Amino acid sequence: MLKPIFEYTKGMLRVETNFCPGCTHGISHRLITETLDEMGKLGEAIGCGPIGCAVMAHKFMNVDMCECAHGRAPAVASGVKRVHPDNLVFTYQGDGDLASIGTAEIIHAAARGECFSTFFVNNAIYGMTGGQMAPTTLPGQRSTTSQTGRDTGKSGFPIRVCELLSTLDGAVYVERVALNSPAGVAKAKKAVRRAFDVQEKKLGFSFVEFVSACPTNWGLSPVAAVDFIKEKMLPYYPPGVFKSPQ
Repeated sequence: MLKPIFEYTKGMLRVETNFCPGCTHGISHRLITETLDEMGKLGEAIGCGPIGCAVMAHKFMNVDMCECAHGRAPAVASGVKRVHPDNLVFTYQGDGDLASIGTAEIIHAAARGECFSTFFVNNAIYGMTGGQMAPTTLPGQRSTTSQTGRDTGKSGFPIRVCELLSTLDGAVYVERVALNSPAGVAKAKKAVRRAFDVQEKKLGFSFVEFVSACPTNWGLSPVAAVDFIKEKMLPYYPPGVFKSPQ
């Protein structure tokens, strides 16, 4: 009897998403929920999603979800985890949300060693709100608010969130992965599982960054967006484990 090479995870609801062609949000959704399904934790997981492209996550993920104010998912998750210490709690956040509007929230949650997991989608731009320059937009990269390219003399340099959070004692596990290849996706799934394992062991704060594509706001085709990740994003945001409990 032939084994199936693909099965629909129970962690994803059978609905059509609103993501643009080539967007990698769907991949990260699948990795998180598939991992929870394999762990037998779908019924015990609580997700916190803020404004941005992450705002619709509750329509696609088959777990309990809370909607949060822009940037405030870590604050909400801190409260949820303290009330439900035995549940797996996670935030799902984009770069405009986490690295700008919610910078204080994520830094202080990590500094406190809050025992939840954050999954951070870094596509170097504000997605839902119109393609504006984000804190993660690359030097020289165009956006609707930097049409000649990001000028670091005026706007500063992109923020490397993993490197920043890894300096905090309360952050136990910090890893960056990339969603531009099958091998990268496989590594990303292992990182998701490790983040949840760290949380289950009550070791502290865990963080996984997904280097992701936003073809629509980059003005690229889905195929060209994959090349952009490899050629432009990964040299500035190199994948790797920045902090680990082992």
